[in-house]
Amino acid sequence: MNIIQESITLPDGRVITIESGKLAKQADGSVVVSMGKTMLLATVVSAKEVKEDTDFMPLSVEYREKFAAAGRFPGGFLKREGRLSDYEILVSRLIDRALRPLFPDDCHAETFVTVNLISADKTIMPDALAGLAASAALAVSDIPFNGPISEVRVARINGEFVINPSFEEVEQADIELMVGATYENIMMVEGEMKEVSEAEMLQALQFAHEEIKKHCLAQKSLSEKAGKTVKRVYCHEQNDDALREAVRAATYDKAYAIAKSQLPKHEREDAFAALCDEFIATLPDDDEKDAKTVMV
Repeated sequence: MNIIQESITLPDGRVITIESGKLAKQADGSVVVSMGKTMLLATVVSAKEVKEDTDFMPLSVEYREKFAAAGRFPGGFLKREGRLSDYEILVSRLIDRALRPLFPDDCHAETFVTVNLISADKTIMPDALAGLAASAALAVSDIPFNGPISEVRVARINGEFVINPSFEEVEQADIELMVGATYENIMMVEGEMKEVSEAEMLQALQFAHEEIKKHCLAQKSLSEKAGKTVKRVYCHEQNDDALREAVRAATYDKAYAIAKSQLPKHEREDAFAALCDEFIATLPDDDEKDAKTVMV
């Protein structure tokens, strides 16, 4: 059993530990992220073959907080977990927003990211660790991904910025933001503020991004320890760049003019359809299907 670990020390001295190689070893990548008594298990699995006619990234992200994480089980007649709560769906979307743009544009393999809260601490907010856990699972896998990323919650409490505050501390904050970012760029921001200036908000973002940079470096080190710096060769569509340029040269200006024309919805759709038909009529039969795909 090859267990690897990395630790991240927050500005206030608390420590986040990332461990891989012990649980869920049949997944393409799995990690356990822990801080205090809070522990999250993140796994990621991706297909090696792409379904026919798939031209998008079929990514599924699921965040679950099991009753067992707090030593409980559901009450009532049914003694099993139900569907995702609104809160779990929102956390899943926060993770998805930061991850999805970083998969290669031509990667269309079904990919599943699952983050489960397996141990809960009453003072630690687990959703702030979920993005880090999902990205770390990708880092120790061979799935193509242009990360890593991390997410943190930043709050201003009594004039001081705090990373991943407790439940009680958040209630006193006048700025509370969830920030997702790579080492280079901020990818996602969500939160609330109480009548603060733009400069103060930017300070909060900068403070969060500096912390995220440390998380990204830790994940890169974890990937090197796991020997997963080289990702798998994936199958993808063959793009006809010459046809793409021909479509753009012949239709871009006309399509832009239609978009700016302020025509009613149905008339505008008819104009776009007519433009598409007009261009396709000039092509050989073999290129018609490809041209329709490019124009869409």
